[in-house]
Amino acid sequence: MGKKRPSGSIAKKKITATKTVKYNRKGISKLPDDQPVLYRIVDESGRMNYVGVAQKGYVRERISGHLDKVPGVKVQIEQFANMEDAMKKEVNVIRRAKARYGRGKE
Repeated sequence: MGKKRPSGSIAKKKITATKTVKYNRKGISKLPDDQPVLYRIVDESGRMNYVGVAQKGYVRERISGHLDKVPGVKVQIEQFANMEDAMKKEVNVIRRAKARYGRGKE
């Protein structure tokens, strides 16, 4: 038999918090700004329109910058302890999600 894995995945331990808010100025103002985040802008059917990362201190500013460019109804965030972990997760999410907007598509 192989070795047993410790309970919980390594990736989950890097995420410190998650939150979902409405994709408007009021909703975005409720997002925490104290850690780097991976964010997803989602439409009414649940499809991801955009996936990105934002540095500590720039979360609200970064997401607000998409309001006039990317359609959506809610924003989902995952906070990370550091930007490197957020960027690693972003690469994997982009690869799987095939978002309608994003790198070179806006």
